Order: sequence, then structure tokens, then C-alpha cells
Amino acid sequence: MFNLAMEESDSSVIEEVSRQLQGIRDKIKKTSLDLMLDGEDDQNNAIVSINAGAGGTEAQDWAEILFRMYARWVERKGFKFNLVDFQPGDEAGIKSVTFMAEGEYAFGYLKTEKGVHRLVRISPFNANGKRHTSFASVFVYPELDNEIAIDVDEKDLRVDVFRASGAGGQHVNKTSSAVRITHMPTGIVVQCQQERSQHRNKEMAMTVLKSRLYQAEKQKQDDKLQEMHDGKEEIAWGSQIRSYVLHPYQMIKDHRINLETGNVSSVLDGAIDPFIEGVLLARKA
Repeated sequence: MFNLAMEESDSSVIEEVSRQLQGIRDKIKKTSLDLMLDGEDDQNNAIVSINAGAGGTEAQDWAEILFRMYARWVERKGFKFNLVDFQPGDEAGIKSVTFMAEGEYAFGYLKTEKGVHRLVRISPFNANGKRHTSFASVFVYPELDNEIAIDVDEKDLRVDVFRASGAGGQHVNKTSSAVRITHMPTGIVVQCQQERSQHRNKEMAMTVLKSRLYQAEKQKQDDKLQEMHDGKEEIAWGSQIRSYVLHPYQMIKDHRINLETGNVSSVLDGAIDPFIEGVLLARKA
């Protein structure tokens, strides 16, 4: 249609087809991103922590600038913003801040921001007007479901009944009222023989089993968060993922994908999607 319209110099059709083509490009881009956000926790809400590096007021001011940048990004995305913790700086800025971004695939997007962010500028806190380099770290966790649902499938259980041993009177010892339950997938074994009723013993054993399965699942989540936490890099030179240079020229560069932009004010106002999308594309590639 576009080629025919060009031959006929039909401006109205050219305009319409151009608009449709742009719509198709936008859909392809969104679909590509959706396909990249296929990690286990990508669709979860994100918990973001920003910490000032060494350098006192300079670094604390930089941490606050980053905090504003992410707050603006959350707003642009239409996500919900919840402040969790805020530790103000000694003179200006912030020492650390934690917030939650609630929205579809919030963690999938923001996980790309994990790392050290470096700022180069003329210090507003130095009377001599010297150039200064500051660092701040950004760390991103997925929000994990605290209410762990424990569904026990009967076919995963082996239930054995046996005669109770020990104190409890003749009736307890003469009947097979004690219950042992083995959860086959995990190998967890629980048993109960304190009650005279087999039904009651089984009920209590199931309660214990569910508690142990809950604890095992909770430990998995704790281990996962610890593994993420251990992946933090030192907040210092050489480990930065992105540099923000405000002097002697203006440029922001993502060192992972060599993406640069001179539109510093726009990025610091929350326009970080090109970096996020670029890193997602590079990782998938």
C-alpha cells in the first residue's frame, strides 16, 4: 500500500500507512521486551535500595539524585511507589533509601539497574569548584510472597500406622494409633503417637509436616535473597555499570552495552528506558 501510494503521490494513504507501520513497530518492540522478561521473578514487584558510597556529603547528594531519577521512572511507568526506609544525609542528600515499585514486571525491568553508578561533576559543596567523582550503589530485590501456600498432594505421602510405644496406658499400646507420614518429594518424615485416636494423630502429624514444608520453602527464599545480597559489588571505581558525566562535557554512558546519550537532564528525570531495554536485549542475545 505504501509503495502504491508513493507512486500515486497519495499523501493521505502515505500518512495512514506510515501510522500503521509505526504502530506495528511499537507492538513488535513491546512483544520483544515481554519475551525477554521471562525470569522466575520478573513479573514481581521490585524492592530497590540505594546507598551512598564513600565521600560524605557528595556521595549522599548523588544518592538522592538517583532516588529522584527512579521515583520519576516509577511515575512515568504508571507503577505504584511505596517508601520503605529513608536515612537522610548528615548535611544534604541521603545515606540510604529503600522503596518498592509495584507494577507488572517491575522487577524484570529494574533488575538491570543493579550495580554501582558513578557521577562526575563540579562539586556544589566545594568552594574551590573542583571536579568530583561520587559513587552510589543500587540493589534490586523481587518482592517475595510472604504467605507461602503449602499444598500437600495426597499421592506424595506415605502414611504408616503402628502401635505406640512408651507411656499412655494399655489402650494406646494395643492399637495401631500412632501415625508416621513421609513426604516423598522432600524426604521429610513426621510422626505422632501422643493421642489415642489414629485420626487425631494423623491430623497433628499433618500440621507438623506443613510447618516443616513451610520452613523449608522459607529457607529457600532466604537463601535466594542472601545469594542476591552476596552478589553486591564494592561501591567504588572500576565496578560501575553506568557513568553520569556533568563536567567538562555532558554524557551518560552504560558500560555494559556502550550506550551513550548527551541528554543528561532527561535521563536524570527518569528517562532510563533505553538503558533498561538495551541491557535486556543484550542479555537475551
